[in-house]
Order: sequence, then structure tokens, then C-alpha cells
Amino acid sequence: MYILPSASLKRQVQVELYLPPDFRKESSYPLLIVNDGQDMVRLGMRKILEYLYAQQMIQPVIIAAVHAGDRLHEYGTAAELDYLKRGNKAGQYVEFVIQNLLEDLHSRLEVEFSIKAIAGFSLGGLSALDIAWNYPHLFKGCGVFSGSLWWRKKRFNPLFPDSYRIIHDIIENGHRRPGMRFWFQCGTEDETEDRNNNGIIDSIDDTLDLIKILKAKGYTYPGDIYYHEILGGRHDVYTWSLSMPAFLKWMFPSR
Repeated sequence: MYILPSASLKRQVQVELYLPPDFRKESSYPLLIVNDGQDMVRLGMRKILEYLYAQQMIQPVIIAAVHAGDRLHEYGTAAELDYLKRGNKAGQYVEFVIQNLLEDLHSRLEVEFSIKAIAGFSLGGLSALDIAWNYPHLFKGCGVFSGSLWWRKKRFNPLFPDSYRIIHDIIENGHRRPGMRFWFQCGTEDETEDRNNNGIIDSIDDTLDLIKILKAKGYTYPGDIYYHEILGGRHDVYTWSLSMPAFLKWMFPSR
């Protein structure tokens, strides 16, 4: 763990580093940035990595887990606030990741990054997707665990239950990002809300709708897109810990 001062966020940011076995400077590794890094201990990230390395299931990867600050304002979609004006520091968080964190990791570790990915949980998952989509020259993968894909530009209207979702509109109106890969995880008990009364909870609905948009842009399933639905899974760290090994194996398979 180390502290990285952020001028854009005006706070001290805690970063947890997970280095691969036999780490060597002046080498090349894939990099995974994880939002909500404060949950890594409860998630059991160290034990997950130890097991995957012992079984030779993943390639050596550097993980930088960023502890959250003001989640409701630092996470979100940088280009647009939600209808309650939340996410008003998302642009500053993006600036921290792109200009501060990446440069610091490169100089601190003295390595090159063969590929970069970013992941997060809940609102942190929305943030990860937004950052990856808007910086495709930097990130080639993202992991969205129980993502807050409901983030809306207007208050919910029962006449238009699936409208105004910001990230859906951003991706639908954008160009395809060649070479990008997307991991989505949902639990069947992520929530109980079913705004359009179709028998599917909103978190799963929002995720499947976004996958349809990505497929319409030419991304393939399961090559470019992977959807992991956990029966009985809840909106909690334990459920995300169940999905993390599969995500790491999919995103960083052993060579």
C-alpha cells in the first residue's frame, strides 16, 4: 500500500499493489486497475491470486487497487452527471487515473505495460466501463461487477422504463473500439427492483441491454464479451469474490 497525492481530486489516494511472483523491473506485464480497492482484503484478492498462480491459470499481472473517496461523485460517467447531479467529480477521477496513476505506476515499478484493463464493483464498475470506453488507446479490457448501469440523465419515468440510461446512450452513439473486451457479472439477487415488470431484475436487464448494444457494434460473444450470472448472487463483496477468479482467467489467461 502507498499514498499517491492527487491534485485533481484534492486528496491523498491510497493504492494497493499486487505484484506477480518473480516480479522484475524493466520487464513487461499486463496491468489491471481496480476501483473500490478498499474491498480487496475482504474480497480475498491475495489468496485468489496465489491460487491462480499456483495452478498456472493466469499470466503474471500487476494489479493496482485504488481506494475510493467520495464514490457518489468521483465515480459515474465523466461526460454527464446523473439527474441528481451525482458524478460531478468523475472527470477529476479520470484525470487522476490517466495522468497521475498510470504515470506513477510506470515510473515507480520501472516496467512496461503490455495491456491495460480496468475493473470495478457497482458504481465503480460503471466508472471502469466509462473510462475504458473513452480511452481505448489506453485500455483494452474492463470488468463490470454488478455495475450501476441504471445511471440516468432524467428521473425514472414508468412510461419509458428503459430510457435515459447514460452509459447505454454513450456506447450506442459511439464508434466501435477495436480490440476491446468486456466482462460483466450479475447476481440473480443483486436487487429486487423490476421497473419494466418483465420478470427480470433491473441490474440484469441493464447489463443484458448493454450487451445487445455492444453486439450490434460487432463485438462477439463470448470472444469480446463475457457475461457471468451467479445464481443467488447478491450485491456484495462475497459474490464478487466468487466471480473474480473467472474474470482474471478470462482477461489474463496463462500463455
